[in-house]
Amino acid sequence: MDARNQECKPLIVVGLLVLAVGLAGLSLARPGGTFATDVLPASLIAAVGMSLAYIPAMMSALSGMRPEESGLASGIVNTTYQIGSALGLAVMTAIATSRGAAELGNLPALTGGFQAAFIGAGAVAAAGAGAVLALLLMRRPKRAAAAEAGDQPEAVQV
Repeated sequence: MDARNQECKPLIVVGLLVLAVGLAGLSLARPGGTFATDVLPASLIAAVGMSLAYIPAMMSALSGMRPEESGLASGIVNTTYQIGSALGLAVMTAIATSRGAAELGNLPALTGGFQAAFIGAGAVAAAGAGAVLALLLMRRPKRAAAAEAGDQPEAVQV
C-alpha cells in the first residue's frame, strides 16, 4: 500500500505546480485579448495540473484504508475537496472584487481583479496549501511502514 502512496507524492507535487503555472498563465489575460490566446492554453495547462494532482491525492488518501473503510474515507475526501473548493472560490472572489472586478463597466479594472485572483490561486496551489506542503508533510501510512519494518500484526482467528 505504501508503494502506491509514495508513487502518488511526486504526481501530486508536480500536478500542483503545473496547476500553478496554468493559473499564472490565466493571470496574464489582457482586457483586449481573445479566448484562443489568453484563456484556452492556460486553462488546458491548469486542467492537466488538476488531474495530475487530484487523482493521485484520492489514491493516496485511500491507500491506507481497510476495504470496509474505503467508502467512508472516499466520502470524507470528496467532502473536503468540495468545501475547500467553495472556500477557495469565496476567497478568490473577494480578492477579485477588492482589486476592481466589481467595476463591470471598466474592462481594465475587471481584468485586473481577475488577474489578482488567479495570482492568489496560483500561490495557494504552489506554496500555501499545495505543492510545498505535500512535499514536506505527506508521509507513508503507519500500517505500511510497520509492515516494512517487520512489525506484522498478529492474525486474529475468528
